[in-house]
Amino acid sequence: MLNIEEQIFKQIEKSKNILIIFKEDEDGDLTSSSLAFFSYLKSLNKNVDIINTRDKKVNENKSLKFLPNYNLIKNKIENIRRFIVSLDIKKAKISQIKYSLDQETLNFIISPSSGWFEDSDVTTKVGEFKYDLIISLGVKDLESLRKTYDENIEFFYKTTIINIDNNAANEEYGQINQIELNCPTISEIIYYLIKNYNEELITEDIATCLLAGIIKKTKNFKTGNLTPKTFLISSDLINLKARREEIINNLINSKSLESLKVWGEILNTLRSENAGKIIWSKIRLNYQEIENNKEVLEDVVEELISSLPKAELFLVIAQKSKSETEIYIYSLKNNINILDKTKEYNPQGNYKQVVLTSNKDFKETEQGLFKDLLNIFASDIN
Repeated sequence: MLNIEEQIFKQIEKSKNILIIFKEDEDGDLTSSSLAFFSYLKSLNKNVDIINTRDKKVNENKSLKFLPNYNLIKNKIENIRRFIVSLDIKKAKISQIKYSLDQETLNFIISPSSGWFEDSDVTTKVGEFKYDLIISLGVKDLESLRKTYDENIEFFYKTTIINIDNNAANEEYGQINQIELNCPTISEIIYYLIKNYNEELITEDIATCLLAGIIKKTKNFKTGNLTPKTFLISSDLINLKARREEIINNLINSKSLESLKVWGEILNTLRSENAGKIIWSKIRLNYQEIENNKEVLEDVVEELISSLPKAELFLVIAQKSKSETEIYIYSLKNNINILDKTKEYNPQGNYKQVVLTSNKDFKETEQGLFKDLLNIFASDIN
């Protein structure tokens, strides 16, 4: 019997058109590992597309734009299936083909050069799906893909899925499931997959993507869930010519003057509740400065996790315009489902990071919704 890795590669070898799909990626690991797998599959001469189902309200990892093929990541599945109209031309030859749009009806106008066509000469059929294999990374269940899944349910049920994750909550919905709970990063799983198949296929670009994923997810090796394998893999990737200096320059040493202003504003107004378990701040900068530097919020979150071990929740209220305010909420310990807790306020995001929008000015939101949220979470955190 084939083991899981052998099943994965056998399925990849059989497939021609592959879709890599991952969810919104606040820690960078999924983006990096997906790009690494994308490059690997391309080296096998596969037709590959890569989809990020990121919610528009969740911060995009712009710091990862330096990675190879980042610009090829799409945010939706396109042209997934063709509809084919066939015309039997044995009895008549075609002289001209036109089409017209009549309100909601598309008309094909076919003029024969000799003879004529009849209704029985026309047949229609739905073509095969564009992809014959789906590889999902870090997707615990198909429903969490939201619109991408809801609009393409038949495709997901009729197409073979290779499900790769390190989350205990994964529902193992794939035909092949590789769930590695002891791997802190998906990048490590992808490294071993490719290495065990053929280490010679790990190019400089692939190694760079995988090392970037590890560094980004582990906060440059500062998180508490690191394993000896994490360091061993990182060393292997550097030996495989991963561009470590480029990664550090883009992920660690790249703060603009604008981003430093956002940092300063957050730190200047930083406050705590519940014996330091809830941390909150407020920003009243020009909204465009905030919009251009949303990753600064992630940097602050990373800093809070490493320097304030008691902190469990981080909230930021930011002025968007005179009549609109946004509230960002981050779960630092993953023991509070903030998406569920804020569902009555129409949150955008996931269980670790959400954004709420208030159609009231900053002061009114601060004294109303923001204060209510602090009270709600304070009652849950002892």
